[in-house]
Parts: sequence; structure tokens; C-alpha cells
Amino acid sequence: MSRPSDHIDTPNVDEISQPALGVSGYLRFFWRQLTSMRTALLLLLLLALAAVPGSLVPQRSSNPNGVIQYFKDNPDLAPILDALQLFDVFTSMWFSSIYLLLFLSLIGCVIPRTAHHLRALRTPPPKTPARLERLPGFSTVETTDTDAAVAIESARTLLRKSGYRVRVFDGANLSVSAERGYLRETGNLVFHTALIGVLFAVGIGGGFTYTGQRVIVEGQPFVNILSDYSSFTPGRFFDESMLPPFRMVLDDFSVEYEQENVNALGFPIDYTADVSVTIPGEPVSRGTVKVNQPLPLLGSDVFLLGNGYAPRITVTDGEGNVAFTDIVPFLPQDANLTSMGFIKAPDALPEQIGMIGFFYPTAGELSTGALTSIHADLLNPLLTLNVYTGDLGIDDGIPRNVYQLDVDGMTQVAGGDTGIEAIKLRPGETAPLPNGLGTVTFEDANPAPSMAKDYADSVLRFATFDITHDPSRGWVLAFALLSLSGLLIALFIPRRRVWVKAIETSGAVRLEYAGLARGYDPGLEPAVNDLQQRHRQQLNIKDT
Repeated sequence: MSRPSDHIDTPNVDEISQPALGVSGYLRFFWRQLTSMRTALLLLLLLALAAVPGSLVPQRSSNPNGVIQYFKDNPDLAPILDALQLFDVFTSMWFSSIYLLLFLSLIGCVIPRTAHHLRALRTPPPKTPARLERLPGFSTVETTDTDAAVAIESARTLLRKSGYRVRVFDGANLSVSAERGYLRETGNLVFHTALIGVLFAVGIGGGFTYTGQRVIVEGQPFVNILSDYSSFTPGRFFDESMLPPFRMVLDDFSVEYEQENVNALGFPIDYTADVSVTIPGEPVSRGTVKVNQPLPLLGSDVFLLGNGYAPRITVTDGEGNVAFTDIVPFLPQDANLTSMGFIKAPDALPEQIGMIGFFYPTAGELSTGALTSIHADLLNPLLTLNVYTGDLGIDDGIPRNVYQLDVDGMTQVAGGDTGIEAIKLRPGETAPLPNGLGTVTFEDANPAPSMAKDYADSVLRFATFDITHDPSRGWVLAFALLSLSGLLIALFIPRRRVWVKAIETSGAVRLEYAGLARGYDPGLEPAVNDLQQRHRQQLNIKDT
């Protein structure tokens, strides 16, 4: 079989030479790949996956004590995770890289689409197709009750009232072209722009965020300065001058326990922290902090995190001098507030004294003989102390955790395997220390002169507060609502075009109706039929 005269044989592939892209070509190629919607969706999914380790591993920004405990519990694994920045997920190099790439990708998507959308808004509806019968929803009506010009003008008015942009075409056959639904693309762009706003607010506004924790005992004040926080986590742009001046005192901390339901007897059902706040130049104000009910304060929120008991302990040394007297917060160990605390008396003579204490609000005994608390309220309070002597490690200038006692190098003289029972005290009682080391007193915060001792309020309580300042929160909420609004508009507003054509025949006018949707639109044909019905009613065209 002979080949056509214009046939050209396929050249050898080895002879084909591709033009070199060059540096600018490769940059243009990578930029187009980065700014595609597919890449943006992939980066968004990758960002969500990258955030998962932040909920599985304790983070230094929100739980520094948890990180310390993780290192103690997993001494081999923790350094590896730390090298991978898994304890600082949201400030890590790899998370920040994904975040910035997503930011750039969205910007690269939105800007050209916005320019294209603005041009489309200024473009009039397209010309009416020559053969409307090929389009969905096509229908015709023949009438002798009107002429073509009147019918087309009536259709134009009707479509404009329905929210369409319209354009009338003259010629052999009069027609009107109408389109609506550009708000769909507007909603799409609003959604993506608002998403960029969320990323910007979190990334930049989050740098001015700070959060701090403070343990406050009843009656004690807290001053909003950096040195008065127990722990503090600043944003990258934080400056100490950003802390608003105020003073807060915990006046009273009360707990309401379940008393009627036997299956939940003693279960706490409400916590209330009553505080007094002093702001320079203003009178003292009073407020209440509850769980999930923070107290707004000068642009910050004061949250209630935890609570416990804080016994007042006094220690006298072997020479009769007061070596230690202070209120010591004891950290809860279980739901019934069995608590643990540490007392350090570095000024005691002839040697330093340390104690590990266990406080039981309502002391009870297990089958093994060990003590425990059987209720979280002060019904039968008991304090036990294991006593140590030796170097507390304070004089070497190295900061020590007040909630720990390093007993390495110290000698235990009471409790444990010493053969001397741990010291047991109730509020208001004093006991001697072994070997003539002095005495220890469990001070009663509310001494009662009555014979029947009521231990209510005999031990002070403490509350742990979290003070958070997040200036980006309002912006994030606003952009999130704007994003949701744009998404709803993009989902529920259809993009469609509708045409009405009037063709004059011998003694009659044939009206043609048709529509075309961009994408799936199940309501297109009903909309075209509804247009036909309303148009006929407006022209008073009778059914045939």
C-alpha cells in the first residue's frame, strides 16, 4: 500500500534533542508545581500528619514537666526524639518548612485565580449558541400572542430580576444570553484567602502569645511579672514589657463534692476560685475562676488548672532556732488528693534537714497496712514525714526543683528501713525529730477551741492558674468564620448560563429555552423549566 504524499517517517528518538530549560525554566517549572491546587491540598494533608506527633509526645511549649518525665522514663529513646525535634514539633524546622510551603502555595494559587476572576466579572455573557437543542433543558414554545422583540425584552427583565447578568443579541433571530453563579468562584477565593489569613494569624500572631503557670495558696498574692511565674512559655516576639501590670490574690478556694449519689460519693462536681484583682489606678475588683470558665483580665485569660493542699510546716533545729517555716504545696497523686511534698531546712544546725511528706486529707488504711486517702475533703487529715539529714545540695549555687529532694548522699533517720517510724502529725500537733535534731510542727490554719475538733479549713488549699495571652485568637476566629462562609457559598451556589431565543416563523414566534451548567448541577433543567413557565405567564401565553 502506497503512503500518502505528505507522510513523514517518525525520526529516530536518539536524534531528537530537547531544548535546555535553564535556571529560569526550572524555577518557573517548580513554581508552577508548587502553586498548583493539587500541591496545596497535598501540603495541607502533610501539615495535618506532621501535627500528629505533637499530640503523642509531650511538648516543651505546653508541658515542660512532661518532657522531663519522658526523659526519665525513656532515657534511650528520648535523646533520639529530641534530635528529631519531636518535643518541639510546632517550632521544628520540618514543620515550619511545610507551613511556609503551604503558605506560598496558597498565595500562588489565589493571586492568578483572583486576577482571572476579576477579568471574568468584566466579561459580558457569551453569544447565544446557534443550536440550543443540543443543550440541557431545551424546550420550545410557539405563540401568536406576542412578537419576538417583546418576548426577548420580557425575558431580559425576568432574568435580571432573578440575579442573572444579561446581554441581548440582535440579528436574524433575537436572543438573550444570561449567566449567574460568579459568586461561587468568589466564595472559593474567599475560602482560600481566609485560609491564608488563618495561617498568617497563627504564624505571626502566635509569636506574640505567651502562657504562664502559677501556684497560688489561699491568701497569697501573685504579681504579673516574669519572676513571679512558676513556669513561663513566651512566643518568639515576646517582650517582658508586654505583661500588663496587675496583682491577684486567691481569697478562697472551695470544692463541692457529691454527697447523694452513692456510686459517686465524694466525687468533686465543682471548683470555685475567688480572687481579688488590683490594677494600678483602679479600685480592687473581685472575680471568680472555674473550670472552663476563665477570668478575662487585661487582654489575657486566667484559667483554673489544678488544686491541692498546702500545709504550713515549722521546723526548729537542735539548738532551738526556727530553721524553716513556710506553706508547702503538696502535689496530688490520686483522685482522693493523696499528696506528696518536700521540706528543706538548709539553715538547720548542726546539719541540714530534708523531709519527704505524704498528706492524706481523709486518712484510711489499705489491706496491706499502707496509708491512703479515701476522700478528697478534710475529714481526717494526716501528715507523715520521712526525715533525712546531710547536704541538700543547695549551697553549690545550682538551681534545685522545689518539688524534688535529692537524697543521694543524705542519711535517712526516720521512716523507711531505719527502724524508726515515720513522723505522723495532725493539724496543730508537734513531734520531736530523731537524734535530738529538733521538732516539726503541722500548723493549724484554723485552730478551733472546741472539744470536738472540726478539721474544715485547718489546711490551706492552693490552686494552679494558667495565664494565657493570645492576640491572634480573634483574628483566627474571624478568618475561620470567613473561610466557612466562603466554603458554603462555593458549595451551594451553582454556576449556570441560560438562553432564550425568539425565532419568527410564518405568522408565529417560536421561543427556545436552554441552559448550561459549569460542573454538576442537578437543578439546571428544573431552573430552565421554571424560567419557561414564568416567561409564559408574563407574556400571557396560553397552554396549547
